[in-house]
Amino acid sequence: MQLNLKNPLLFFDIESTGLNVATDRIVEISAVKVFPNGTTEIKTRRINPTIPISPEAQAVHGISDEDVANEPTFKQVAKSLAQWMEGCDIAGYNSLKFDIPLLNEEFIRAGVDFDFRKRKLIDVQNIFHKMEQRTLVAAYRFYCDRNLDDTHSAEADTLATYEVLKAQLDRYPDLQNDVQFLADFSTKTKFVDYAGRIVYNDKNEPVFNFGKHKGKPVKEVLTQEPSYYSWIINGDFTQDTKKVLTEIKLSMK
Repeated sequence: MQLNLKNPLLFFDIESTGLNVATDRIVEISAVKVFPNGTTEIKTRRINPTIPISPEAQAVHGISDEDVANEPTFKQVAKSLAQWMEGCDIAGYNSLKFDIPLLNEEFIRAGVDFDFRKRKLIDVQNIFHKMEQRTLVAAYRFYCDRNLDDTHSAEADTLATYEVLKAQLDRYPDLQNDVQFLADFSTKTKFVDYAGRIVYNDKNEPVFNFGKHKGKPVKEVLTQEPSYYSWIINGDFTQDTKKVLTEIKLSMK
């Protein structure tokens, strides 16, 4: 099914040095920009992460430190990437939990302001899990009747995700061919920060989603235990989490 788009929809996938959103870096990014008329534009770029690639990550994607030693750093490509992504809604596979938070951290480190919260975000994995409970390889086989032979290649995974979403729209009449509907449907929890450390409760209040204060309103905790703010700011949390927490703290004054 042809996607019904008002804005370009950018499917993307990244390979990284590891799985820690706060500290790991991108080593490869691939994106497919789908325009409202159905035409596509593909960009794939390897990145020098400036830190070692973990053996576990290399075993998955096959990219070594030597492979990216002469590639540009993310900071060198950040502005042009943000300009290319401007005006697009965003889609990916497991993107709300990993790809978007990690890419957002890279933009923050590079000093480039790209606000994902202004975009509609579709996570094709969440649609798949709500409907069938499978992995990307199984999803591609299930929906597209083809094997994903080049799995964990960023470009192959990105193109497969695009094909899976179109096939999902063909298969499920209840899925509306509308980016806002798909963004809402594929969002499991309404996160305030991308790492999911702070979420909205049923009263639309930001509450902590981890630790000893899990489920408690952020403003209540910061009022009763001001040192908790400093603990997070100085801790191993993402820059986005720290930014969101600071914005909430400032709003209390």
